[in-house]
Amino acid sequence: MKKTEATEMNQAKTLAKPSIIPQIPWENGKLRVSDNGRFLCHENGTPFFWLADTGWLMFTRLTREEIEVYLEDRKQKGFNVIQVMVLHTFPQVNVYGKTALDSFDNIDWNSKPKKTYDPDNYDYWDHVDYAVDKAAEKGIYLALVPVWGSIVKNGHLTRENAYEYGKWLALRYKDKPNIIWVNGGDIRGDFHTEIWNTLGNAIKEYDPNHLMTFHPFGRTQSSMWFHNEKWLDFNMFQSGHRRYDQIIIEGEDEEERLRSKNSWKGEDNWKYVMEDLQKEPLKPTIDGEPSYEGIPQGLHDPNEPFWTDDDCRRYAYWSVFAGAFGHTYGHSAVMQMHKPEYGKGNYGVKKYWYEAINDPGASQMQHLKNLILSVPYFERVPDQSVLCRNDGEKYDYILATRGKDYLFAYTYTARDICVKMGKISGATVDAWWYNPRNGALEFIGSFENTGEREFCPPGPKQAGNDWVLAILDSSKEYFK
Repeated sequence: MKKTEATEMNQAKTLAKPSIIPQIPWENGKLRVSDNGRFLCHENGTPFFWLADTGWLMFTRLTREEIEVYLEDRKQKGFNVIQVMVLHTFPQVNVYGKTALDSFDNIDWNSKPKKTYDPDNYDYWDHVDYAVDKAAEKGIYLALVPVWGSIVKNGHLTRENAYEYGKWLALRYKDKPNIIWVNGGDIRGDFHTEIWNTLGNAIKEYDPNHLMTFHPFGRTQSSMWFHNEKWLDFNMFQSGHRRYDQIIIEGEDEEERLRSKNSWKGEDNWKYVMEDLQKEPLKPTIDGEPSYEGIPQGLHDPNEPFWTDDDCRRYAYWSVFAGAFGHTYGHSAVMQMHKPEYGKGNYGVKKYWYEAINDPGASQMQHLKNLILSVPYFERVPDQSVLCRNDGEKYDYILATRGKDYLFAYTYTARDICVKMGKISGATVDAWWYNPRNGALEFIGSFENTGEREFCPPGPKQAGNDWVLAILDSSKEYFK
């Protein structure tokens, strides 16, 4: 076995942003599922790598001036989707004191989107329309959650009125180019299943041009309940905010605790991806809520350690290398749009949203998108067989993905990576280290594409010193 040390390397360079990313993505047509059933793309075949931020309370807590600041920041950091709740509570009031609905049984069918926004009377839906249009100006999709799960739990949205609400929403936003629908909202799909199906079917009936998924409860998958529903175009799972050892969820009954224990994946969000991609019919899948930067491990106890940017990168590379079509990032302060007027906030939040948008994890996510879009997109598959061994557990686990003429392998702890050469094309191959923290490339060398070779990442063997080993057919120009 040949061992390649990370010694004197060529001067590092940064991977250029892919030219295939359009400034206004829907100029390539509406979003659809790719022909192979594993990714999203536009009508003309242009790849769409979902890179989302969770701006859950943007509609209700941000002013119009703040919405402009937030969306521009996320655009500059490479995000192309914002996941946001249309209604978080009921009745819902926005930052201007305007109420969304008095009742789901009394929807104002005469309310239409305005071409100009009233500067003196910020109606709730007028404010939502403003945010939708402002995001469109910046080439950003809004993944809209019609109602959070608690609204259904509390009996406000019922099977009887869910259809009319879904129809009203669909008719209001069906002609907007930057809408993705996210049914559910942090809830199990076996709770009030008929309501979620009614809502999903109504939206899809009146708006068949926009994709839809379901945002489930922590450590569950939309595919558990809705995989075969016609309204569900792609799957979403919530790997959640708990550590490997935080299995028991306080407040659950004994049956639920046993179910959680038997299906426990801990922080291994890649396992959800692999499960989803084994189901038929094949549908794309994504981690719609992994652990947030700046939130306590386990979510509720601020005395626990807080998740960091290192953890956010691990979740992102693990899930995408396992086959996810993109990734969702989140920050505790940003998802709740925490501001001074909201007191202590939730989950031991330590910053305000306008400070937290500059935390390192948000800036680092674009490096994953740039890497994935730098090589042929639709042929990429997860492939652990390219590794000589894969005996790592938990944080030491190495995940590999490849196309016909490239392969990537990710280590979170700077473990040595042993590769079976010859798995991709080329008599010779070029090897690089890609730094997920800053997007820098470091050339290792050129090698014969035979036998086995072990690559030793730069720096100490420790959590957070993560690297991607990239091996390319030497005849290709992807990184040159």
